[in-house]
Amino acid sequence: MADEKDYYEILGVSPNATTEEIKRAYRNIAKKFHPDVNPEPEAEEFFKRASEAYQVLSDPHKRQVYDTYGINGLKQRGFAGFTSVDEIFSTFFDDVFSDLFGTRRRRRRKPGPESGEDLRYDLSISLEEAYSGKEFEITFDKMKICPDCNGYGSLEGKEAFTICTRCNGEGQVALSRGFFTVATTCDLCGGSGYILRNPCKKCGGVGRVRGKAKLKLDIPAGVDEGTRVKISGEGNAGIRGGPAGDLYIYIHLKPHNIFRREGDNLRSEIEITFPQAVLGDIIPFKTLNGNIEVKIPAGIQSNDTITIRGRGMKKLNNRGYGDLIIDVIIKTPKKLSKEEKKLYKRLKEISESNR
Repeated sequence: MADEKDYYEILGVSPNATTEEIKRAYRNIAKKFHPDVNPEPEAEEFFKRASEAYQVLSDPHKRQVYDTYGINGLKQRGFAGFTSVDEIFSTFFDDVFSDLFGTRRRRRRKPGPESGEDLRYDLSISLEEAYSGKEFEITFDKMKICPDCNGYGSLEGKEAFTICTRCNGEGQVALSRGFFTVATTCDLCGGSGYILRNPCKKCGGVGRVRGKAKLKLDIPAGVDEGTRVKISGEGNAGIRGGPAGDLYIYIHLKPHNIFRREGDNLRSEIEITFPQAVLGDIIPFKTLNGNIEVKIPAGIQSNDTITIRGRGMKKLNNRGYGDLIIDVIIKTPKKLSKEEKKLYKRLKEISESNR
């Protein structure tokens, strides 16, 4: 399940960036792309990615896991998705400004439902399978709802969270350093503002466990390299009653020894002899859906093409078919019998006399 996000690249910092450099980069992005200052949909999407990157890279433990194992490493270690952009943004500016200017910190929201992450599965299929469509059964790893706590992380269910007594639900505690008082993340609740009572022993309070999943899926006729098929609700399970993520199937076509695909068209080659090129002929040819006869017109040249309508690939989500394009290759004989040499010499003489 590959994930191509590079959190350092998103924030525009190097992998060796300090915490302050990461915070500064996120602040600059927020000034340009926060939805309150930039209403463009692309800006909002980029700000969401930047917020997700900041949440990981600003946390020393998550950053270490990410640097070593990547995003899949974070998922495998039970990190339950990412908090909302508003919460990340609020936490960020609380950290930077609240105690410097004496502003009042707000109590964190009680942890609620969280959506499961989307998953990716890469499926390699043959050209014949892409032409006709096929049902596949796949097996993959995913996070499932913990059967002991039903995804709540505690046997007490929805009421398992209590306000942290150390930070009073704010997620931060004030520390005096000389003449200054600064805020730091509460080490008891980890900044959430709440404590989970009686964590589930099976899942460690995460609410999910890793397991294998089997799924039958219908790949429609006409899929191409890079086609993405969405299977709703088959991603990682949600937390505390949140919806499951989606599963995205990415199609990859195996190389074929006869045909190559060009959009909805198929391309192939046919070898003919010199006499066939001169006189024309009808040649049997095997396609993906049966045998046909290809008419070779007299006088055809090498590298000319013959197009056969409707013998290409099935068009995805369409009743039609593409075309079959055949490149003609005139095969020059390397060995000739005495009779063949005699005929070719005679042909040469006739050709020269007609010039």
